[in-house]
Amino acid sequence: MKRARACFLVLLMGTAGAHVAAAYPLREISAQWAEYYASQYHVPVELVAAIIDEESGWNPYAVSNKGAAGIMQLMPATAVRFGVRNRFLVQENIRGGVAYLAWLKQKFNGDLRLITAAYYVGEYAISSQGLEYSSPDVQGYVKRVAQRYRVRRALKAQLELARERKKLR
Repeated sequence: MKRARACFLVLLMGTAGAHVAAAYPLREISAQWAEYYASQYHVPVELVAAIIDEESGWNPYAVSNKGAAGIMQLMPATAVRFGVRNRFLVQENIRGGVAYLAWLKQKFNGDLRLITAAYYVGEYAISSQGLEYSSPDVQGYVKRVAQRYRVRRALKAQLELARERKKLR
């Protein structure tokens, strides 16, 4: 949370915040925004990070051949729908992407497979046909994101266990 505050300071201070920003590489700042918005929207941070891994590899300037842009690869209509004005600004893009994931989470009753598939191809296709809509491309995407999600959850559990053991000493 301290780093999220530092991110806010960088935004508030503008160019004067460059000294603070230099201490936090872009990937680290992006991860802090992902953590912040995941907690605000009640979306697993591991899911947000897994989607960012798969969508852009944490590149805030990524652009797909279909027109998706930014770190979470928002389509123009999705960006507008969730109030994102500049898809290349990390904070805005992550906020919009996580807000969309939260909306999908509610729509698909928390089913991470459907949420992930809908994030990839849009909620309309998945709403009408569920995973039956899935092409090998969609199935591959869902499997890759699920694998990244599981790895991140396992790492988090290991870190929490290590912290608990350290407290007991």
